[in-house]
Amino acid sequence: MRRDTYVAGAAVLGLLLVSPAGFAQQNGNGNFVCEPPKRPYDPYPRGILPRDLEPELDRVRREVGFIFDQALAEMRALPPLTRTSNPPTIHGSGYAAVRTLGKLMNFDENMSPFRNEACASCHMPYAAYSGPIPSVNLTMVAYPGSFRFRAGKRTAQRYTYSPRFPVLQFNETQQLFFGGNFWDGRSTGYLLQSADAEQAQHPPVDPLEMGNPDTACIAFKLAQSQYRTLFEDVWGKGSLNINFPPDTEEICCTPGGAARFGTDVQPVRLSPEDRTRANRVYDNWGQSISFFESSNDVSPFTSKFDAFLKGNVTLTPDEMAGYQLFKGKGNCNSCHLDGRGTTLFPNQLDTSTAADVEPLFTCFGYANLGLPLNPRVAFYYETTPDAFGFTPNPFGFAYRDLGLGTFLRSGFGSADSPNSDWTQFAPLQDGRMQTLTARNVAMTPPQCPTTEAPGPYFQKEFFHNGYIKSLKQLVHFYNTRDVFPFPVTSGHCPRGTTEKVDCWPMPEVPNNLDHTIGRLGLTDHEEDLIVIFMQTLTDGFTKPYPNRDTFSGVCMSGGRASTQGNEFLIPTPPLPPCASAICGVAPLPTMPIP
Repeated sequence: MRRDTYVAGAAVLGLLLVSPAGFAQQNGNGNFVCEPPKRPYDPYPRGILPRDLEPELDRVRREVGFIFDQALAEMRALPPLTRTSNPPTIHGSGYAAVRTLGKLMNFDENMSPFRNEACASCHMPYAAYSGPIPSVNLTMVAYPGSFRFRAGKRTAQRYTYSPRFPVLQFNETQQLFFGGNFWDGRSTGYLLQSADAEQAQHPPVDPLEMGNPDTACIAFKLAQSQYRTLFEDVWGKGSLNINFPPDTEEICCTPGGAARFGTDVQPVRLSPEDRTRANRVYDNWGQSISFFESSNDVSPFTSKFDAFLKGNVTLTPDEMAGYQLFKGKGNCNSCHLDGRGTTLFPNQLDTSTAADVEPLFTCFGYANLGLPLNPRVAFYYETTPDAFGFTPNPFGFAYRDLGLGTFLRSGFGSADSPNSDWTQFAPLQDGRMQTLTARNVAMTPPQCPTTEAPGPYFQKEFFHNGYIKSLKQLVHFYNTRDVFPFPVTSGHCPRGTTEKVDCWPMPEVPNNLDHTIGRLGLTDHEEDLIVIFMQTLTDGFTKPYPNRDTFSGVCMSGGRASTQGNEFLIPTPPLPPCASAICGVAPLPTMPIP
């Protein structure tokens, strides 16, 4: 059974105490329900959480359930899977089988401790598989996890085209990193040789997201799922035959980070042989989801720009003007590569052709764009223990997001680096975040046809900390960051200035700033033209984008794109120095981070 209940495979009887706040309870049908605490975790001052958070979470759950049921129907329509040839190949329907399996996994809420959060809960199709709740995008930035309302520190990245990012690598000649997944590159792909497949392995055991305490919990839940047979048809008969101990249900009903687990990341006591099987299942989990993300359901190359490359459509005069600015004066093409030549001089004739027929509009690199600290990020306020004894952020506003630099140090809030040879380069990577593809940056639900006020629009958030709320603001930031700099924090721009218009607060991390932006000399109209061009990168032009129409919320309207979201600005409190557990970890930053 999905969502709230499922059949337990372990011989667990009666009422299972999970913590003083949550229970795994057997119902009259012999099934178990993992009950969340009656009181949510809410350490936030008023206004950090949006007022409509709970009904909006319920809305997304309904949408996720709809697509999960759709995937079940697709599974039942598959022909029997047969293997032929050597190496064994699923004849004829192998692509469909793995794609459908990945889709089921992606939209299955049972994969979280309280059966209330799927991977897709933070990544829905109508937002290009990024954040689906406009009010969250305006306020708390990161999305609540399975245990409400634990939340992380960054925006939900788009899935689209993420499988095409290579394994994280270091270019010794250029002394630069490229590849990997996540803003900080912590999904390296070193083991599976797919950064995207590894990316799918992080959220299920992130305490602030799906929150399982052990990767084996995913294998345990897959063994009870409605699509167990499909999993074993794809990955091998008996692959889910794992001997789970009787307390597995209790353990997997408790979110990760709980004090009872201490530092134990494998509380499910499996034999060495069964642990190996569970690890293999977890690898197959990541591989299946990555295949779904690489499919035409998610990454289809169906934008107007793709049709333009093919020669099947002509860009409008405004779109073409925006394109010329994108790859010329705006200098966007230096990082968001379009597969063609770059023109940088007035009246320079572009005679280049499409060197890449599927350009990804990214260089796969990392840059510190100089964004200010965003005091609306919920993570800063999670300084007290929750009902399970977990404190997400003991440093409060002394936390600084050093991005790739923190990961290379295996630091707080990131993950362990699998390559100690890289640690020495951390100071030169502090503040750097991944350069995302510009594809689908403007995707919205059909009924909310734009990201820009006055709309009707679908409110999105941009960059790693969600500080920017419209594409107009994004382009204006690139254009004027160094024209209107002020030594203030967000919410404290001088009287007579407007934040994000003619006042940009100081960078959260001043080290390693990217100075190819900040003073581009674009006019207001030229900024608008670049936004118009970016909208041609939205998939669904040549063929409808699957499930883009599942949004059942309300569009927003009013205001101006240049000041979109400014009514939700709050003053940054006086900032303590960067915590020594972050900025004092060797090798030290090249200069002190305030």
